[in-house]
Amino acid sequence: MRMAIVYHRPFYRDSSGGLWEAEGSFSKYVESLADRVDEIVLCVPERREPFPFDAYRLDADNVRLCGLSFFDGLPRFYAGLPHMLRRLWCELSTWDLVNLRVPTPLGIYAYFLARLRRRSIFLLVVGDLAGVAASVRVDSPKRLAYRIYLAVEERLQTWMVSGAPTFVNGQALYAKYNRAGRQVMVTTTSTISARDVGDRPDPLADRCPDEPIRLLCVSRIDPRKGLRYLPAALVQVRTRGHDARLTIVGPVVGTLGAEEQARVVAEAERLGISDQVDFVGPRTLPEVMELARAHHAFVLPTLPGEGTPRVLLEAMAAGLPVVATDVGGVPTLVAHDVNGLLVPAADPLALASAIDRLLSDGTLRRRLIASAYTVARAHSAEAHARKIALGLAKMGGIRLRKEGRATSVRPR
Repeated sequence: MRMAIVYHRPFYRDSSGGLWEAEGSFSKYVESLADRVDEIVLCVPERREPFPFDAYRLDADNVRLCGLSFFDGLPRFYAGLPHMLRRLWCELSTWDLVNLRVPTPLGIYAYFLARLRRRSIFLLVVGDLAGVAASVRVDSPKRLAYRIYLAVEERLQTWMVSGAPTFVNGQALYAKYNRAGRQVMVTTTSTISARDVGDRPDPLADRCPDEPIRLLCVSRIDPRKGLRYLPAALVQVRTRGHDARLTIVGPVVGTLGAEEQARVVAEAERLGISDQVDFVGPRTLPEVMELARAHHAFVLPTLPGEGTPRVLLEAMAAGLPVVATDVGGVPTLVAHDVNGLLVPAADPLALASAIDRLLSDGTLRRRLIASAYTVARAHSAEAHARKIALGLAKMGGIRLRKEGRATSVRPR
C-alpha cells in the first residue's frame, strides 16, 4: 500500500536523499506509520536550503518526498497553490490512501482532489481552529481577515470530518466532532517510543542543595499557549522559598508569536526576574528529551482550544512531574493528582500553588512520576500507529499491516 500524508510542516531533502524536519514531532508520526505500509509519500512544502539550526533527520527507508511549493504564511501559500494542485492531481492516481493531517491550509483542496480521483481518505485532527481564532485579537483589517479565514476553515474541516474516517487528538476534540452518522475515534498523537521512557524515580533527588530548581516549558510560542502567565507564577514560586528558574523551549510562530514572546519578556522585566526566564528557541526531539532530563519539573500553561499536547508525554517519559492547565485534550493524558496536577487556565497563582506543592512534597512527586511512566508507555508512537491501523479497519475497511515491518535505519 502507498499512503500519502498531506501537511504543512516543511522538509529539506539533502544531496543523499535524507529528509530533515525542524523539530521532528511530525517525523515521529510518519515513522510510526511507515512500518505499516509499503511506501509513504510526504506531501509537504519543500525547503531549498538546509535549516539554519540543528534539525531532525527522518528515520524510515520507505518515505518519499512529494515536494510542494514552500510557504511560511497564507500569502505565499495561495501564491503557490496552482502549482501544488497540479502536483497533487498528477500524483494522486499512484496513491492508495490519503491521510490529511488537519488543520492545514491545503487540507480542503487535497480532500476534493482525492474525492475526484476516488482515493480512500482519512483525517487526523490535531488542533482546534476555534481555539486559535479566540486567541487572535482583532485590532487590524489583516487580523479580522485572518479570523474570517479561520472560521471558514473550521466549517470546511467539520464538513470533511462528516465524510471520511477521522481520528481526533484527545477527548475535547472528540466531543466536538463526534456526531451521529460520523466515523470518529479518539487517539493521542505521540512522539515517544517505548525505549524513550525512563525510570528515575525523582529528578530532585540528585539535586545539589545550592543548585537552582529548573522548570521546563516546551511549547510553540503563540498567544494560545498562555506563556504570558508564567512570569507571575514564577515570582510566586520564588516568594514561597524555591530558587526556581524557567526554561522555555520552542519556535516563535509568526507575528502573533513574536508579540507573545515580547509580552513574556516585558512582564519578566517588570517583575524583576528577567534573568530567571530563558528562551532557548526550537530544539529537535532528542535535544528536548536531553533538556528534560536536566530539569526538575514541567509546566504547561496552555489556554482553551488545545488538542492533546505531545510535550506532556515527552515530559512524563523523561520523569518530570507535570503541572498543566485543565483545558482541551490535556485531561486525556493528565489525571489530576494521579499522574500530574491540573489547574485552571490563565491563573498564575494556581500554577504557582501547584508547582509549590510538587516541589515541597516528595512523596506526591514520586507517586505522580511513577504513574506518569505508565501513561507514557501506554501512549507511545507505536501504540498510536496500532490504534490508527485498527481504527481504519473498523471504520473504513482499510487494511494496514497489523504489526510494524522490519526496517533498516540510516546512520545519522
